[in-house]
Amino acid sequence: MSALKRLNPGLIGVGAVALVLFAWAIFHKKPAPKRPPPPITAVSVAKVAQRDVPVSINGLGLAQGWQTVIVRAQANGRLLSVNVREGGEVRQGQVIAQIDPAPYQAALMVAQGALRRDQAQLDLAKLNLDRFQKLAAQDSIATQQVDTQAALVKQFEGTVQLDRGQVAAAQVNVNFTTIRAPVSGRVGVRLVDAGNLVSTADTGGIVTINQVSPIAVTFALPQGEFQRLNRATDGFRRPLRAEAYSQETGELLDSGQVEVVDNRIDPQTATVQLKARFNNQVQKLWPGQALNVKLILSTLQGVVALPSAAVNNGPRGVFTYVVTADKKAQLRPVQIDTVQGPVTVIKSGVKPGETVVVDGQLGLRPDAKVSIRAAAPRPATEPPGGVRPNPARP
Repeated sequence: MSALKRLNPGLIGVGAVALVLFAWAIFHKKPAPKRPPPPITAVSVAKVAQRDVPVSINGLGLAQGWQTVIVRAQANGRLLSVNVREGGEVRQGQVIAQIDPAPYQAALMVAQGALRRDQAQLDLAKLNLDRFQKLAAQDSIATQQVDTQAALVKQFEGTVQLDRGQVAAAQVNVNFTTIRAPVSGRVGVRLVDAGNLVSTADTGGIVTINQVSPIAVTFALPQGEFQRLNRATDGFRRPLRAEAYSQETGELLDSGQVEVVDNRIDPQTATVQLKARFNNQVQKLWPGQALNVKLILSTLQGVVALPSAAVNNGPRGVFTYVVTADKKAQLRPVQIDTVQGPVTVIKSGVKPGETVVVDGQLGLRPDAKVSIRAAAPRPATEPPGGVRPNPARP
């Protein structure tokens, strides 16, 4: 019997099935699954622009009246009336209050009467002196009598001069009973009502007047910033523009200029005090209001600027993502000149007209596909606070 016939028929069947399966696996291999396309990242973009960018220094300020006057009584007496409305406007010279003038008018009359009496005595003494001098010229009276009369005239002249001073003092007291506004401004809350006794010793006063048009804003800057201000203004010989912004909304409230720079740097805080003057015609600034103050040092003309939100820091330095024509994010290293709040001035790395990503950078990688979500609004040239120029630029 041959060897083939000696094989077990079951083994032959298993081998045949294995051979068929092997052949099917070779000729019916499935293709590898395709990779899904890379995700498209939605981003917000803005254009790189060539523009003028002001360079500024910012600080925290406090508004106060350009002139603040506490109106106090300069004469003692009963307050007859307060003639201004609380919170209302007053003009310089306007009557504010009236103190009872009767005691002072009586004192004035007494002083005037004494002046008339002593003036009459002086006139009589002068007539007698004139007569005595004529008689002395005729050798009719003694010279000593003439000298005595001349001395009496001088005595009466001194008395009259004293009386005139008393009349003037009494008149001043009468004038003090009518209280007038020393400056134009806005009246505060009335501190004393009519009918009360007021005195020159009262420190509270009757009302307070704040001059709000113009108004002052005081603020402090670090001594390092003071040196930059000094250079930018040629030792404060050139005017320095100041802008006041609302701390709540960031709204520009008014523009003015620095009027006063303190003559010393406070060694305890290493700051210098400055005061800026604002016309405040529409009275958006109010005494006691906290503000953000911005000082305009200079303006960079025609520089390449982009939103600060488009600037990123990485392990290899500063960069931004530029959106190419085929909607890909290209990582572009940049060199910064200065940062002014929402605006960054670029030395190199991008060109005007290019599109940069301002939101959505965290989900990006170089050459990733992007879709533009919405055009980012162009930021203001200068913010109300928190900016710092690059130290490389003076």
